[in-house]
Amino acid sequence: MSKGREGPAAGAAAVLLRYLREQNRPYSAQDAFGNLQREHGLGKAAVVKALEQLAQQGHIREKAYGKQKVYFADQEQLPAASDAELHGLDGEITALSTKVQALQQSCRQMEAEMAREVEELRKDCASYAEKLERIKSATNHVTPEEKEKVCGEQKLYCKEWRRRKRMATELLEAILEGYPKSKKQFFEEVGIETDEDHNVTLPAAV
Repeated sequence: MSKGREGPAAGAAAVLLRYLREQNRPYSAQDAFGNLQREHGLGKAAVVKALEQLAQQGHIREKAYGKQKVYFADQEQLPAASDAELHGLDGEITALSTKVQALQQSCRQMEAEMAREVEELRKDCASYAEKLERIKSATNHVTPEEKEKVCGEQKLYCKEWRRRKRMATELLEAILEGYPKSKKQFFEEVGIETDEDHNVTLPAAV
């Protein structure tokens, strides 16, 4: 019975150890599970348990970022790299660091620009929503053409708001693919505020 219970855990540990050494980059338990589940059929609980055991046994390293933990290969247990390989890795690190800095700068600039534009759109939407309510409640004060124009303008502003929000989301997701910390920590470091932080939602389509 004991061997039957230990089999899956031992198998998961072997798969995870090999994977972390081959990739040689940090992964959270969720990332490791997502990357290996389809090919190896590993369960989430088995992955978490195996990673914790490997870390306790000193086969891999563990580092906590707030409530999240990441796991990576123990560099001292990996084969020594040649000078050429190390030089190549240094070059990759420099290039990636430069790319990350450029993306972060671009993200900050876009976020600042979007914040200004969104604020303007919010004011416009509020103004048009108020005007629209007056139009809806009126009987003889506006023509159907005027009402249609106001509705069209509101739709246009809401569409632009969604488009810009989608662009920002796609850019942030691209940055977060190579970011070792959580999405919340990245937002705090860069200073990004979302609509949800201010309890703001897009007006319903008219």
